[in-house]
Amino acid sequence: MKRILPTLCLAIGILLLGGCGGSSANITQVEAEPVGPTADYIIGPSDTLQIHVWENPELSVTIPVRPDGLITIPLVEDVKAVGKSPTVLARDIETELSEYIRTPQVNVIVTSFRGTYRKQIRVVGQAVSPQSLSYQSGMTVLDVMIEVGGLTEFASGNRAKIIRWEDGKQVQMRVRLDDLISDGDINENVGMKPGDVLIIPESIF
Repeated sequence: MKRILPTLCLAIGILLLGGCGGSSANITQVEAEPVGPTADYIIGPSDTLQIHVWENPELSVTIPVRPDGLITIPLVEDVKAVGKSPTVLARDIETELSEYIRTPQVNVIVTSFRGTYRKQIRVVGQAVSPQSLSYQSGMTVLDVMIEVGGLTEFASGNRAKIIRWEDGKQVQMRVRLDDLISDGDINENVGMKPGDVLIIPESIF
């Protein structure tokens, strides 16, 4: 028993050291993982912004960005929002408000976003709910059709086309939406890209 106890203690010690070594290796590996830079979000038309003016609740509002890219808040009219990051817009609003408030502090939060036109997918024509959608990585034309509620009864789905810019040139791609939606032809479920325009014509009959 006296010989077994030291051996057992030694074995436990080795296991504990091995466990600690393994944990250290894992921690080192996690810390060594590169973290890529995160670009600021750029505000686009139809985004919804929550604008908070510190210690001035009467000036704090939640508003949509107008199609012309401008917003209007109490005391400040027609501030350009499109094409700016929330931080830049906040500083611009502070500059405008400084005429009325001493050292205003403004925060801008995007609560509902569509992105700039170059990062949207626009659906026009015979969709149940034609609209602009915020592009999501991996989005397909079927995802788009689900978002817009499918085709209307007057749609000519198999004559639909995607307008896309590639290498500075406009390219048209035919997509057979009837075959995709009604017949489940997965070959027609093409991938979408930011800036695509999906046009769904009306049936001629």
